Amino acid sequence: MKLWEGRFDAPTAKNADLFNDSLPFDRQLWAVDITASLAHASMLGNCGIISLDEARLICDGLSAIASDINEGKLEIVGAEDIHSFVENELVARIGDAGKKLHTARSRNDQVATDMRLYVRGAYDQLKYSLLNIVNSLTEKASEGVKYIMPGYTHLRKAQPMCAGHFFNAYAEMFMRDIDRVVSSRQRSNVMPLGSGALAGTSYPIDRDITCSLLEFDRPCENSLDGVSDRDFILEYLFDASLVMAHLSRLCEDIILYTTEEFGYFEISDAYSTGSSIMPQKKNPDIAELMRGKTGRVYGHLMALLTTVKGIPLAYDKDLQEDKEGFFDAEKQVINCLDIMAEMLLHISYKPRKMAKAAESEFCCATDVADYLAKKGVPFRNAHAITGKIVRSCIENGKTLQSMTADDYRTFSPEFGDDITSVVKGKACADARTSYGGASSASVKENIKSLKKRMKKYGAQ
Repeated sequence: MKLWEGRFDAPTAKNADLFNDSLPFDRQLWAVDITASLAHASMLGNCGIISLDEARLICDGLSAIASDINEGKLEIVGAEDIHSFVENELVARIGDAGKKLHTARSRNDQVATDMRLYVRGAYDQLKYSLLNIVNSLTEKASEGVKYIMPGYTHLRKAQPMCAGHFFNAYAEMFMRDIDRVVSSRQRSNVMPLGSGALAGTSYPIDRDITCSLLEFDRPCENSLDGVSDRDFILEYLFDASLVMAHLSRLCEDIILYTTEEFGYFEISDAYSTGSSIMPQKKNPDIAELMRGKTGRVYGHLMALLTTVKGIPLAYDKDLQEDKEGFFDAEKQVINCLDIMAEMLLHISYKPRKMAKAAESEFCCATDVADYLAKKGVPFRNAHAITGKIVRSCIENGKTLQSMTADDYRTFSPEFGDDITSVVKGKACADARTSYGGASSASVKENIKSLKKRMKKYGAQ
């Protein structure tokens, strides 16, 4: 039975029913729908809008429905949406008392409340998965404290750095994501229930009761906004999109650094695939697929932004489009975070290859210029002198490490015998002890800071 069919003389067309029905996807809301209805029924009883006996009968019926669905005894079918299904099932079980559940409530504020409850839980799961990946990254950073690798700008070797600095950089990105998730969850924890269809209700309801039972921070202050607002879903989709952007960048670096051309890391066989024709291949398909799923999540954000941009107040059926994309985005971002957190723990370093690369392509040139600047040579002059040294090395087939102290002194008398130790890759990396720098000491401090901030958000 449709909740609204009393107004109509003829049934809706079959194809219209199929087009309108949302049960195939909003069935996912069954648990939060029952939770919200339990709170609503309790409030109705406490306020004397229905009798306490009726309220208890409704709550017992709803609890039994939840139990049967949870145990697989009750199949969610035969209604236009999950809200109709629950109410119809309730009426079938307890009779006319079940028809009083919808007193002082509209499907508009019911749907908005269900979605806020569901999104709140989705935020909690997202925070947990983000904490998990930050933990994996800090574990990998701790392992990399004893190694060095080149850092890049413009995808060209730039300066040596502690290998752990690379993984800490991504940990910082995901920590910002956690900050956003926590903040977004707080903004979303506002209760629409009691807004009715759009204008509130004439019944003497107490919204503070339902607010407390459902653990919302407060009721919404404008009923029009309460039933039509989908900012909280958009914000989740934006947060998820940014998480996916960070994952995609990490995937790209892992794909690059595990190639034969780079060879700094290796993905374990458990997270690699092969080729159907080329027996030698070991492909980073998991990272590639994750990188590809980023566009999928972006698409859900853009779709809902486009949906809400022209909707007049208050509720319109367009808003049914807020669910499928959200459910998919939630699934994709959690799956990607969880598999990446595990895959990271199965990535191994190739320290010799990294160390060799950290001294190639004149990665230590900045330290040569800094050496002169510390001796009193103006930095711009020191930069020019170092540029001449690099050009001479290229022309003569030398490296900064193969030059002697006397070779350096042909470019400036300020070079001492210690210059040959300054241009070692590990020395260059460990010299960067400034706060947030790439030395092993700074990386250790960064790891401590990350773990401290993780504990603030409930990490063990």
